[in-house]
Amino acid sequence: MSENKTVCHCKNVSVADIEKVVHEATQFSSVEQAFDKVQMSTHCSTGCGGCHDNVMDVISGIMNGDHV
Repeated sequence: MSENKTVCHCKNVSVADIEKVVHEATQFSSVEQAFDKVQMSTHCSTGCGGCHDNVMDVISGIMNGDHV
């Protein structure tokens, strides 16, 4: 997945934006907890909500080591 790929079009949040929040935060115990932090920081998935599953997939990938 490209770092420049926009995941949330309503709030213009990219994969790189999500990665930055996840990597700067302390360790999360769940994807849902990480999602809450990412959403608070970037406001992703607060517009139409259509990106929710994509944001969760990106976070899950980061937490599983699929993203650097």
